[in-house]
Amino acid sequence: MTNKEIAKAFQFLGEIMELHGENPFKIKSYQSAYITLRKLDQPLAEMSDEEIANIKGVGKAIAGKIRELLEHGKMETLEKYKAMTPPGVQEMLNIAGFGPKKVLTVWKDLGVESVGELLYAVNENRLIELKGFGKKTQDDLRQKLEYYQRSKDKFHYAALETESEKLLQQIQEQLPDAIISLTGAMRRHCNIVDAIEILIGTESNLEQLFQNQLLTKKKQSDIAIYADTAEGYPVVIYTCKPAEFGSKLFRYTASPSFLESFIQRFPGLDFKGLAQEQDVFAKANLPYIESELRESEDIIEKAIAGKLPQLLEEQDVRGVLHAHSTYSDGLHSLREMAEYVKSQGYEYLGITDHSKSAFYANGLQVERVLQEWAEIDELNKELAPFRIFKGIESDILNDGSLDYGEDILKQFDFIIASVHSNLRMDEAKATQRLITAIENPYTTILGHPTGRLLLSREGYPVDHQRVIDACAANSVAIELNANPYRLDLDWTWIPYALEKGVKIAVNPDAHSREGVHDIHFGVLSARKGGLTAETCLNCLNVNEFEKFCQKT
Repeated sequence: MTNKEIAKAFQFLGEIMELHGENPFKIKSYQSAYITLRKLDQPLAEMSDEEIANIKGVGKAIAGKIRELLEHGKMETLEKYKAMTPPGVQEMLNIAGFGPKKVLTVWKDLGVESVGELLYAVNENRLIELKGFGKKTQDDLRQKLEYYQRSKDKFHYAALETESEKLLQQIQEQLPDAIISLTGAMRRHCNIVDAIEILIGTESNLEQLFQNQLLTKKKQSDIAIYADTAEGYPVVIYTCKPAEFGSKLFRYTASPSFLESFIQRFPGLDFKGLAQEQDVFAKANLPYIESELRESEDIIEKAIAGKLPQLLEEQDVRGVLHAHSTYSDGLHSLREMAEYVKSQGYEYLGITDHSKSAFYANGLQVERVLQEWAEIDELNKELAPFRIFKGIESDILNDGSLDYGEDILKQFDFIIASVHSNLRMDEAKATQRLITAIENPYTTILGHPTGRLLLSREGYPVDHQRVIDACAANSVAIELNANPYRLDLDWTWIPYALEKGVKIAVNPDAHSREGVHDIHFGVLSARKGGLTAETCLNCLNVNEFEKFCQKT
């Protein structure tokens, strides 16, 4: 091991010990060793135990740990603390400027155990009231977390969307005569992507793109150029002649499974050298298949049968369901949320602050529920015909019951039932917990059904078919939580839900006015599953939604 690697081991040991409230003098000695060892010129591997022990600030005990690292590549003391600490909490210690004291606070006070969960908590304003935090600290941490996640190999679609649009515009300015399009997973609007993929149809040389710091070329293969943007985002560039742009766009947009199935379904079909992508489908005597749907062979058979869905558009959504205000953990007041939703052209808002068991999110005790209802009544008079529905995001308790007694539950206009605690369940437990909540006559919508956080936390395992069947039997809709870190229900289960007649609610889970716009990401994901306006719950008008909530 190098001196720097050994030094980092002591830095990490000091930090992880601080998480566990260990002796501050020991912690300081390890931190001092880190500073000393990383500046040492002579390799520790070339020094004797006595020489190492004589280094100022080291001593025999630390020298012994250094020898462990040199001979075995690990240190017993560090391994002991690592075994006591969730891997995600250890990873949080890698975030620049987010020290052990703050990591300990979010771990113990909020139950946050990974970087992704921490970012989600930040976006839900969970840190503002914690000791040592505040809005400024939370906003600063958000930037650090987003930077940290950008440095990994995979990205939430939302993290690359704005950057990809900006890059397309910049390339077009550099190559005004070129035909340019996103392709690959970005064009299919996948929830998770590896890079920004772009197809450029041009006769021009692309070197100018790498001479003005727009892009930094990393490597080049026979079919693509691999580069980074100025902000460090990975880019894959495919090129072709303008006359074959349609063929290449079709090829590079398709998932491997879709492309293989297409070729097998139409053997001998020559779709090379076509300028327009539409020409590929015309040659196969198929209607145009939207890019989001090009994942598997199933959609090809639907196209042949003339059964392609008219996919949901963002403008089809008429109401915002699942939003939080300052009554629980939202950034904006009920009035501010309602006025903003109305100003965006929506017909109604379903406000769903957290229920009383959600202590971490300032969940509403009964008296505060009544206070919120009274304010809703006054705002509905003032903002009519815009309507605020009295909702709640009720925690699904461990036995599957809902928060509050029946006397309160029956007075809500609608209820989103969600699991937020005790997430470590096996499939049988999780499935039964959800089904019990679904069978509650006051449940309207099942919220984020697996509790997943993309790139951070796998959802608890559930039997999706049984859960969807239960929703069908009890006239309960399922949420596609549009927060780009969730996108839960996964789009792959939408076809089964639609087959069973279950409506899907594309809900932003907004914790601020701006959070309402996450509906955009939910719609993109919903389109991949073939969701239409007719099968989307919040495409109903005010009266239709009210009737649905009454289950009549």
